[in-house]
Amino acid sequence: MIPDVSQALAWLEAHPHAVEGIHRGLERETLRVTKEGHLATTGHPQSLGAALTHKWITTDFAEALLEFITPVDGDVDHMLAFLRDLHRHTARELGDERMWPLSMPCFIDDGQRIELAQYGRSNIGRMKTLYREGLKNRYGALMQTISGVHYNFSLPLSFWQARCGVSDAESGKAAISDGYFRLIRNYYRFGWVIPYLFGASPAICSSFLQGNPSSLPFEKTECGMYYLPYATSLRLSDLGYTNKSQSQLGITFNNLDTYVAGLKRAIHTPSEEFAALGLHKDGKALQLNTNVLQIENELYAPIRPKRVTHSGETPSDALLRGGVEYIEVRSLDINPFSPIGVDAQQVRFLDLFMIWCALAQAPEMSSAELQCTRVNWNRVILEGRKPGLTLGIGCETAQYPLSTVGKNLFRDLRRVAETLDGISGGSAYRDVCDALNQCFDDSSLTYSARILQTMKAEGIVGTGRQLAQQYQAMLVEEPLSILSEDDFCKERDASFARQREIEASDSEPFESWLKRQG
Repeated sequence: MIPDVSQALAWLEAHPHAVEGIHRGLERETLRVTKEGHLATTGHPQSLGAALTHKWITTDFAEALLEFITPVDGDVDHMLAFLRDLHRHTARELGDERMWPLSMPCFIDDGQRIELAQYGRSNIGRMKTLYREGLKNRYGALMQTISGVHYNFSLPLSFWQARCGVSDAESGKAAISDGYFRLIRNYYRFGWVIPYLFGASPAICSSFLQGNPSSLPFEKTECGMYYLPYATSLRLSDLGYTNKSQSQLGITFNNLDTYVAGLKRAIHTPSEEFAALGLHKDGKALQLNTNVLQIENELYAPIRPKRVTHSGETPSDALLRGGVEYIEVRSLDINPFSPIGVDAQQVRFLDLFMIWCALAQAPEMSSAELQCTRVNWNRVILEGRKPGLTLGIGCETAQYPLSTVGKNLFRDLRRVAETLDGISGGSAYRDVCDALNQCFDDSSLTYSARILQTMKAEGIVGTGRQLAQQYQAMLVEEPLSILSEDDFCKERDASFARQREIEASDSEPFESWLKRQG
């Protein structure tokens, strides 16, 4: 089931410096909650700065949904220390509130109003809030309170120069983009390994269903928790944020042009379902438009090709301009065993896996096969720890034991780890391989098994409250290691100044400005 990567691995071992200079970045989401484990009803703390323009601390869907963003970094430990500083500073500013340490949300009362993220009175700020209004009306606000970690990854130019013969990023952008799309196709075929190892949402609080029935065969505990005994990541299941109409769009990942064409088609394809919602009700705007996607970011995907956008540029136009610059991995649950939601073991595993995905051959994938890969993902998401679980290849009927496939993959990853350790010294990457490889013989070592054991005893709210309190106390006491309080004060003030500048420069009425964006 695993492609033969022996020649590519031999090439890597002969060209170790081709992977020297990997760049990474992290984005971590977390709900603000009360000490009782209920969703906070306060607005985004002013002491943290302006969510629209702050470089490191913003909001996602809701006012209570924080998002931390690290700068691009070439050093794993430095990146994680920076992220920890963001958490340390925020913990000191939250007063009696806490950061929720789980992907699936805390207790939310039936009918509780979830305030959408607010970004001020500028046109772009109002558009961001209206987009979220559309998400709420299309999928429900609860779905949008699910949290995750996004991992941004790019290979150095030296990799593409050695592997593809490109001379520079501009002239080689087609070959580099093709390489990243090969990585993405392999991710769709084998990325289920991420929820298997790191999925940490095997259960939900009963309040998440808001009294609605579920088609999943949940077991229920006395403390009001629903769970599946072998589940890994209910966040990635149909309980999470998905758009079923997107599966009919035929978006593929074979090359940049067809991907962008599919994405552009999606934002211009009318949806009968969303048209039925309407654009306005009682004088209030309900969504940006009635198409399958309001904007490109609405596309549900476990991985995305990305390029930093210029002002006023859409993500797809940025890709057409400069090609793929990096990829965004979106399948990581919040790590409940880390006060910052992610740790070095996960980052180093993703380094290894991304390199493997870039090296391994990846035949082109039709939209039908893309849907077939979802079968493996769903199997792992809902019953990944089930003894004897098997997986298929594409749309074929042959089945292979997950444990066998996983161990075969890790034999390859161990060789990549030896190369990376040879560059940096030490054994950090090999240690990651050796530790995680054990999970295929003993599924009780996976994140989902470990956290479910605690949740069965304490419930989701109890588990989340205890961890949130523990991490809050820890972070408040820790000194900053990279940033200073003065750095945070300067960025807070600068973010407000940038927001005021944007608002002052707006001269066009919002409605006419919005029409021009489409």
